Amino acid sequence: MAKLQVAIDLLTTKDALALAAKIAPYIDIIELGTPLIKNEGIAVVTAMKQAHPDKLVFADLKTMDAGELEADIAFKAGADLVTVLGAAGDATIAGAIKAAKAHGKGIVVDTIGVADRVKRAQEVTKLGAEFVELHAGLDEQWTEGYSIQVLIDEAARAGVPVSIAGGVNINNVTAVIKAGAIVAVAGAAIYGAEDPAAAAKALREAIDAV
Repeated sequence: MAKLQVAIDLLTTKDALALAAKIAPYIDIIELGTPLIKNEGIAVVTAMKQAHPDKLVFADLKTMDAGELEADIAFKAGADLVTVLGAAGDATIAGAIKAAKAHGKGIVVDTIGVADRVKRAQEVTKLGAEFVELHAGLDEQWTEGYSIQVLIDEAARAGVPVSIAGGVNINNVTAVIKAGAIVAVAGAAIYGAEDPAAAAKALREAIDAV
């Protein structure tokens, strides 16, 4: 069964915890966004894991160097999954994966900024990544002509476990899962909704229906 991941791009621990409390029944993975972790520090990871021990807590560090060290910090704080950038060298990714294995956790490789996401996804899967996030960042999504269909097409071609992040919403989540994504990552579609719980519930039902 495909998983639903919420990307929490709020800026305070209080707001992140309040949102997670509303949507917890419908989601599998709680992602603490990079701006949130930079603003609040790694303690937000611990706070979220303590509040939701039954959920996978995803620390979006977007590590580019010192992979083993940074991943170890996040895993010790309670993270279940940590991101390393696909643009990083293989040694950085391998180091992070080493830390993940030591903790019995996982590394997700984020392909934001990578020119050939499919090729890189295949390469880092061989290194031992838990899955690969085919990701168009917020700035890219706001670029004229952007379409999530690019990521959906890449997921269908990748042939390795991937998630899709880059504008997932109720209108496209079915296509995301049908393309083979094992995780659908929704951010603004949930936290920006008038009723986040209802939005998360609708996404959950759409995923389960595929």
